[in-house]
Amino acid sequence: MTVFLAGSIEMGKAGDWQAQVQQALADDGVLMLNPRRDDWNPAWKPSASDANFRQQVQWELAALEKADIVLMYFAPGTQSPITLLEFGLYARSGKLLVAAPEGFWRKGNLDITGDRYGVPRYDNLADLIDAVRARIRQPRP
Repeated sequence: MTVFLAGSIEMGKAGDWQAQVQQALADDGVLMLNPRRDDWNPAWKPSASDANFRQQVQWELAALEKADIVLMYFAPGTQSPITLLEFGLYARSGKLLVAAPEGFWRKGNLDITGDRYGVPRYDNLADLIDAVRARIRQPRP
């Protein structure tokens, strides 16, 4: 079982919520794909012509496709434009579980779109982790 940790990073503005998820799910026998990089270089240009940037984006796209579950956390006080893009890409996939607490600037958009496409949403990171754990433990066909 593979879980992609999608969500707010914003060049370090968002706290390291991914570490909380990794610790909470450490005993559940899953492979976690985490796009947060300790070696991220802010000098990389967000351009298709920047080889390092291109490599990161391609890794993320491949990891999203590979994942059985896409855990998505929108931290309050962030804008998370890439995560919003990923939400749109995976809203109909059936593998998306989302938390967008009060204070996330586009929570309304996520709620309306989530309702339309049946995306399970949770009020906080702890509830999202519990939902992912429950999904991991479901018997597979």
